[in-house]
Amino acid sequence: MNWQQVCEHPDLRNLPFKIELNEIGQILMSPVKVYHSAFQGKIAALLYFNLDGGEVLAECAIKTTMGTKVADVAWASSARFEKVCADVECSIAPEICVEVISASNTDREMNQKKALYFAMGALEVWTCSEHGYMKFYDKGGELTASSLAKNFPRQL
Repeated sequence: MNWQQVCEHPDLRNLPFKIELNEIGQILMSPVKVYHSAFQGKIAALLYFNLDGGEVLAECAIKTTMGTKVADVAWASSARFEKVCADVECSIAPEICVEVISASNTDREMNQKKALYFAMGALEVWTCSEHGYMKFYDKGGELTASSLAKNFPRQL
């Protein structure tokens, strides 16, 4: 399957799972807990109030070399949003891609997602732990704070 087929498939609408595709088009589903959704909402609100001239994107589908990955929250500048707003899945990553880590996520999986998002043009990738601790990364590694959203808190 490709991402457009997933989006249009009637049996896949309104599932209580996060859906992604791997590099051979297989659907990957991950259930999320309530805390996960709550952190997504807080991150989205904080991005909205801390950054101007862009769009906050929830469940942002990004085309990568290893299939479609879905950032829990993302932020795209107005210029980048104009390039992807008509896409079924982002052809270039938003400047900020955020993953809320679940118990089922492995370090290997998160490192792979970070690398994929950076390869697709992300400037920063953030992670949020199950306890609301934020980590910020650019291509060079971990940052003490976001360079793009300087007032974003380290703990939610």
